[in-house]
Parts: sequence; C-alpha cells; structure tokens
Amino acid sequence: MTNRNETTPLPTSDPLAPAVDVPRWWQSGVVYQIYPRSFADGNGDGTGDLQGIRSRLPYLSALGVDAIWVSPWYPSPLNDGGYDVADYRDIDPRFGSLAEAEAFIAEAHELGLRVLVDIVPNHTSSEHVWFQEALASEPGSAARDRYIFREGRGPDGALAPNNWTAVFGGSAWRRVADGEWYLHLFEETQPDLNWENESVRAEFDDIFRFWLARGVDGFRIDVAHGMVKDQSFPDLEHSEGLLENSQVLDHPHWDRDGLHEIIRRWRGILDESGRDVMMVAEAWVHPHRLPLYLRDDEYHQSFNFEFLETQWDLVGARTAIDDAIRAAAEVGSAPTWVLSNHDVMRHATRLGLPSGTAWRAWPLDGPHDVLDTVLGLRRARAASLLLMALPGSMYVYQGEELGLPEVWDLPVDVLDDPVWRMSGHTHKGRDGCRVPIPWTREGSSFGFGANGAWLPQPATFGPLSVESQTGVAGSTLELYRSALHLRRTLFVDDQRFEWVDLATDVLAFRRGSGVVCIVNYGDASVALPAGDVLIASQPGVTTELPAGAAAWVRPNGT
Repeated sequence: MTNRNETTPLPTSDPLAPAVDVPRWWQSGVVYQIYPRSFADGNGDGTGDLQGIRSRLPYLSALGVDAIWVSPWYPSPLNDGGYDVADYRDIDPRFGSLAEAEAFIAEAHELGLRVLVDIVPNHTSSEHVWFQEALASEPGSAARDRYIFREGRGPDGALAPNNWTAVFGGSAWRRVADGEWYLHLFEETQPDLNWENESVRAEFDDIFRFWLARGVDGFRIDVAHGMVKDQSFPDLEHSEGLLENSQVLDHPHWDRDGLHEIIRRWRGILDESGRDVMMVAEAWVHPHRLPLYLRDDEYHQSFNFEFLETQWDLVGARTAIDDAIRAAAEVGSAPTWVLSNHDVMRHATRLGLPSGTAWRAWPLDGPHDVLDTVLGLRRARAASLLLMALPGSMYVYQGEELGLPEVWDLPVDVLDDPVWRMSGHTHKGRDGCRVPIPWTREGSSFGFGANGAWLPQPATFGPLSVESQTGVAGSTLELYRSALHLRRTLFVDDQRFEWVDLATDVLAFRRGSGVVCIVNYGDASVALPAGDVLIASQPGVTTELPAGAAAWVRPNGT
C-alpha cells in the first residue's frame, strides 16, 4: 500500500485531439432501459404496466437520464417476455392501451425525456395473424412465403431441413401438420420471417412510420444481425452454444451482407421524418464487422457488448474500449456502452464471480460459494463510473442504479424464460435479471405493486430499494444520481479522450475537460494525482484509490 501522504504527479502525454462539434443527443446521452413487466405495477395485478411507468417518470427525470428505452410492450403471449410479438401496432392489454402509450410519450417529452421502442424484425409470435394465415394455407402459398417454410429431409421428410439449432436450445425447425417445417431461431412460438419477401419489408416500413407518427424518438432493433439467411440453407459446420452469439464469418444465418440494404431502407424512413430520431442495433457480431452497421446511411449506433463480456481485467477493459472507440471513429459514429440488460446476468453479480466462470450456466451448476457479493458490488460501481466517463452514450438497465444483484437462486417452478425448457433444464435462463425492482423498504412487493410480483423478490431487495437508498450518502443510487448529473457538465459537450499512464494495475484516461477517470484494477490502494476528487465509487476517497474502485479527478492546474 502506498503512503497516504504521497500523491502521484500526472504524467504528460500527447495533446488531446482537436475539439469536436457538440454531439447530438444520442451520441452522448444516457438511455434507461425499462422491462415493462418488472418496472412498476400501477393496477396491482402483479405485472408492470404503463400506469406504473408513468407514475415513475419523475424518478427517471431526477435520476439524470436523457431517454427511456421500453422493451416490447406489444400484444404477445409472453412466451419470450414480449419478444414474441403478435401485433406491432398496439399495446398488450396487460400493459395498458395505445392511448396510454401516447400519453406516456407526451409526458416523457414534457420532462425532457426521449422515448425509444423495441422493434423485433427477425420473427413474430406464432399468434400473429400472418402466421395463423400461413398455418391455414397450403405449402407454396403467399401466406407461407412470409415465413421460412421448407420440406424436410429423408424419404418421408421426417428430418429437419438442416442441423441449425435454436438460440434457446434444441432444433431451430418445427414440423407442422401437413409435413412442412418452419424455421424458428429462437422459441418454437417465434417463427422467423422471410426477409426475401417484399411484403415483409413493406410491413416493417409501415411499422416504423406508425411509431414515428406517435412521437417516438428512436428504435432499438432486436437481433439486428439476423433476418437474412443463406437461401441454400446449408448445415452448420460448427456447434452453436446455448445463448451464445456466433462470430463465425460467412455464417448462414447471422451477419449476412444482405442485411445492409434493409438497414439502409429503414434509415431512409427515419431520415425522411425530418426529426432527430435514431436507431440502435443489437448486433452480436465480430468486432471488425461492426463498423459496417454504423455507416452514415445505416444504424446510428450499435451496442458495444465486448466490454460487457470482458472479465474484471485491465488489459481486457482497455482493449474493449479501444476497439469500440476505433470502430465508431472509422464511420463517424459514437461508442455505446452497456453493462447489463434483460438478456444477461446483472453485473453486480457477474463481477463477483471468479474470472473464467461460465456465468450463464453458473446459477444452476455453481459452485455457488465462489460468489463474492461485496466484491461484485464494489466492482460494479467502479465499472459504472468508468463507462459514464467515456466518450459516447450509455445504456442503463433498470435497477442497476440500485446495485441490484442477479436473483440467481429463483426456484425452478417459477422460471418463465423458455431457455429453462428448451435447454433441457440445463440453464436457468434470464429470469434472474428480470425480477421486479424494489421501490420501498417493505410491502408485498417492495412497492412494485399492491399485490405481489410476477416473479418472487428476495428479502435483500428491501434494503436496496429506492426508498432505502434515497438521500443516503454513499448509496449506489446516490452515486448514479451524482455521477449522471456531473457527467453532463464534464463530458457531454466535448468528446475528446486520451489514455494516461499512471501506475501498474491502473487504467486512466483524460477527457477534454481535463478531468481524469482512474480505475484501480489491482489488489492494493494507489496514490491519486494531486487535485480535486470530484466523485469516487467508494466513500472517503481523497488521496488514495482503494482496490476495485474508480474516481474522477480534476488535477491541479486544470
């Protein structure tokens, strides 16, 4: 440990790059993701809804975010948490009505919050009217051509058309009564659309225009690297891991070059609106392919998942940051940072597991005694402060501002995610990050709603609730509130960035304001540069930064 009376001089380095123009809102803003079932329940039926979301808009405004992304709120059987859409132009009655959605958008705008909605273009629900028409129609019909139907292999067609596997487990094909098979890269109630069909493309053109007309400010595109398939439907020559996203080049159903003409068509619709609207891609692709999605006539942004998938490791973190900044700069875009979402283990738990842990399998397989919850939260707070200081935009998943952990020990009889069933009960799935969030210290659902919650919440959620943390110095919620507001004054208007070498096991960079972000990846405290500590992920930081902590420092003379 260093001497507490010592300070480390800040080394000089190459001059910062020339100042850049003030970025548009989506290039530097903070977007808060709402998973509607689990955010706030306004009518007391145990499921989150628009009434609940609208009641919490002042909370989101005070938190300091710039926009809200709402995960699918459309009519759906909820076989895959709403990502199985039955009608893209309406709201599921369990969540509310289209009129309530329009009121929500207007109220958000009044508070200065923009609204993004989810578009799910790879597949529909099997309850969608199109698929019901396909099932009622004959092979070769126009109705079937909207989806991907194929004859089976073998003398009687009893074998699937090829060996493709579903992301959730099992075969990606299901046979219907007349003997044909349809493709479902996800759950069997999520048939893949045929994007070679012009009527499919025209339908989504209209879906974009429908929501633009209702005032939305952007779109998050689900499975943005999907949709286009190799029309020869070849067998895969490699195995696909459960819930894993392949980065194999020239993959037969991921990241096909034919995607880009579709993206350009969507971009044209957004541009013709005459408003400052955007779309962000959920594209799990090889890093060197990502810039193709970010060309100036395609997506405005794509999530940077490389950092999310990086362990608590300085070299890995720096590499992921360099890759993201470089990829965005190549095409004049801005990096997009994320630590958690509705599909992955919450980072307060993920970062408390030993390096190399297969965290998707760990909730079932263990060993569970290796989890260090204190370490996980400490690292989560530091990682959040790190990402908030980087150039670009950031996406915050509901509850991460409370330091919520993954509820990895949910009883198997309450699991809702199709991964549990389709994996043959080998993976518990994603329910642990979707447990309704706590608003109060006590109550049947810690203030989520009046009559319990659709997934059980652990007793530990009470002390982590909004009520418990509000106004408490050093709480994770107050850390987020302070950092998000400080971020606006320090980092948003000037996107300049440069690495700074301070010490072994320390990651540090300077922003255009002169403020330096410092993260201690080592096992011992390190001396900070002489100056003002503006904020730190751990309380009481003045001249030294503890292990697993981060700080923003304004060095003397700046």
